[in-house]
Amino acid sequence: MSSFLRDHGVVVALVCAGCALIYGILTTRSLLALSPGNERMQAISRAVQQGARAYLNRQYTTIAAVGVLIFIALIFIQDIAVACGFAIGGVLSGAAGYVGMNVSVRANARVAEAARGGIGKALSAAFRGGSITGLLVAGLALIGLAGYYGLLTAVFGDSQKTAVDALVGLGFGGSLISVFARLGGGIYTKAADVGADLVGKVEAGIPEDDPRNPAVIADNVGDNVGDCAGMAADLFETYAVTAVATMLLGVLTFSQATQAALYPLVLGAVAVIASIIGAFAVRTKSGNVERALYQGLALSGLLAAGLFYPVTRWLMSGISYSASSGAPGHGAPGVLHLYACSLIGIAVTAALFVLTDYYTSTRFSPVRKTASASQTGHATNIIQGFASGLQATALPALVIVLGIFGSWKLAGGGTVGIYGVAVAVMGQLSMTGLIVALDAFGPITDNAGGIAEMADLPEEVRNITDPLDAVGNTTKAVTKGYAIGSAALAAVVLFAAFRLELDSHKHLPVGASLSFGINEPAVLIGLLLGGLMVTLFASLAIEAVGRAGGSVVEEVRRQFREHPGIMEGTEEPDYGRCVGIVTRTAQREMILPALLPILLTLIIGLIDEKVLGGLLIGVIVVGFFMAVLMTAGGGAWDNAKKLIEDGAFGGKGSEAHAAGVTGDTVGDPFKDTAGPAINPMIKVANIVAILIIPIIT
Repeated sequence: MSSFLRDHGVVVALVCAGCALIYGILTTRSLLALSPGNERMQAISRAVQQGARAYLNRQYTTIAAVGVLIFIALIFIQDIAVACGFAIGGVLSGAAGYVGMNVSVRANARVAEAARGGIGKALSAAFRGGSITGLLVAGLALIGLAGYYGLLTAVFGDSQKTAVDALVGLGFGGSLISVFARLGGGIYTKAADVGADLVGKVEAGIPEDDPRNPAVIADNVGDNVGDCAGMAADLFETYAVTAVATMLLGVLTFSQATQAALYPLVLGAVAVIASIIGAFAVRTKSGNVERALYQGLALSGLLAAGLFYPVTRWLMSGISYSASSGAPGHGAPGVLHLYACSLIGIAVTAALFVLTDYYTSTRFSPVRKTASASQTGHATNIIQGFASGLQATALPALVIVLGIFGSWKLAGGGTVGIYGVAVAVMGQLSMTGLIVALDAFGPITDNAGGIAEMADLPEEVRNITDPLDAVGNTTKAVTKGYAIGSAALAAVVLFAAFRLELDSHKHLPVGASLSFGINEPAVLIGLLLGGLMVTLFASLAIEAVGRAGGSVVEEVRRQFREHPGIMEGTEEPDYGRCVGIVTRTAQREMILPALLPILLTLIIGLIDEKVLGGLLIGVIVVGFFMAVLMTAGGGAWDNAKKLIEDGAFGGKGSEAHAAGVTGDTVGDPFKDTAGPAINPMIKVANIVAILIIPIIT
């Protein structure tokens, strides 16, 4: 088996990835065979489908225009192989989000209809819809990586370094889609949500998802383009760039370049099979939805942990350091050490899930304190929510620190120990398929509840969709915590790959390498510029939501003012105008912040490589804390409002509820726009730095 994997590892990866695609096709067929409900439900679902499709078509047209320019630039900066990899990564990432989103917007009505048959049937339909997106992300990422690597090795023969260098372009293609998707989708979803809530809930006093609200369809569209397509692009990118960075580090570190290059691909392959099996374990008889979802995730993690050992033994036993690694003559990390690194990645995932749940769930103190603070006004709600977000950075940071330290030490420490961190991140990303499934579960159940409300379905249906929606809010929050943690670890690996690649291009003596010390003014300047990039990026994203949300508020007010029959139920709102306003605004507003990490990294790189190194370190550190602060704080504000709406501290209509809505409105662009978009921004900066090395050395 050892020699088989070394000779046919690419084939194994492609077969496992193909299984994910087959799962997606068969599950899509079975899901679409379910009843979409009555004509009213189908009409609402079609409106959401049309809005989501129109938005993504426009978004991908914008990205394509930028992508063509970057493709041409990469031919001159790198070569045609890197440029083609960039195109492949962009197309596959876009396809994963587009197909998954199209399934999700068709699943919503089917989940609402399935709720007539009980929570088990509704859960099954909702999770199947999400799992299609999740397995597509993992499957397409693996097909792109393994397929293009196999093609490159066929062309370049034994030149593993040349083949892996070309794969960096594939990672960048996924990164470009990710930063645009996260930003554009986040601006769209929160602008629509803010506009719908401020006029509908606060001014008009109508419930969420009330069909009289002109922004309600735009709000439902936003859930899908923001959380479903956005998260799919985000984790596709993390998966791709981490695998490429691990392959690059392995090729630079070990003499057995082929084995080192194949190792992360085969780890990903067996993890896909574990995810498919875990997906079938999501079911409930007791009605405990959260337990049903997490038992599938836990089974997937356990299976992956079991499969990682034989893969590590077959591929990585007997490896030795290369002469250029700086550690020739020393024993390379053993099989058990590398296997333990992969387990650390799974453990980090579990810890981040628990911690994010603690800081964002209505069951625990942070959210309850924020809800309680709402009793004394809007300002105290904001103060407590922001404080909760700040506190939520501490424990995840410690988890990341311990994960890095443990895996680094197990792999030998020093400059070569970073390979252990890369293996840990691959272990963490073994859960990608089901993580994206849990995230996509959120907008599907949210839309299902909205359809039930707008179609005036019986109360027993809402009694099923509401608990599903509540769990969906939790899963969206915890998956964001996972995405941030994986982005931080992936960025550490990318920075190590950048430094080694820079050393290679500068032809330094064996054992010598560039250092980036805080005592060097150039590095300190870079650190400050890295922090500047993060804060400026976040401010641009939040401002964009404010402007777009203000446009929606004005439009909803106009329709209520000029068409009083809307509130009386005798006149239909013009949903399309709100959808059009948010679509145009989101496309316009996303361009500047999305280009910021590309252009600033390029400019700094052309000025000084030491400043560039400092910039990357600053982006990683400041970006991690800002992302956690925003997503956890926003989640606390969101669920504090929901806790009040469930009857705590005066319930709906109380002063506490009004303060809770204000906090949620502030938290929305935090947790669904700026915070999540920082993840791809961190990785874009690092991967651009790797790509521009030929023109800065």
